[in-house]
Amino acid sequence: QVQLVESGGGLVQAGGSLRLACAPSGHTFSTYVMGWFRQAPGKEREFVAAISWAGGTTDYADSVKGRFTISRGNTKNTVYLQMNSLKPEDTAVYYCAADLSSWPLSANGVDYWGKGTLVTVSS
Repeated sequence: QVQLVESGGGLVQAGGSLRLACAPSGHTFSTYVMGWFRQAPGKEREFVAAISWAGGTTDYADSVKGRFTISRGNTKNTVYLQMNSLKPEDTAVYYCAADLSSWPLSANGVDYWGKGTLVTVSS
């Protein structure tokens, strides 16, 4: 069974940092575009960041540029999201996503989703 498993979420104070990780199982994602989306209570799921299969190209939502960094592990099969200078409005469930062919990454084109990890930023 193909799975994307997120980890690293939790409760942090505003201004703090968290690092999310996405570890796949049952499939190799080294040739996929991978990224992160988030969904806050009562809001639609929104794009956060994406990284090309080789790791050389990245894309960020304007709301996180300069604060979040997406990267891939050495085997290219895992993806990380380093989140710094967190704000209360970053509170959401963060979902890992993998897409074989789309760039830029769009929720409509995602082939695989993780189940999400909750990030809560207190003020």
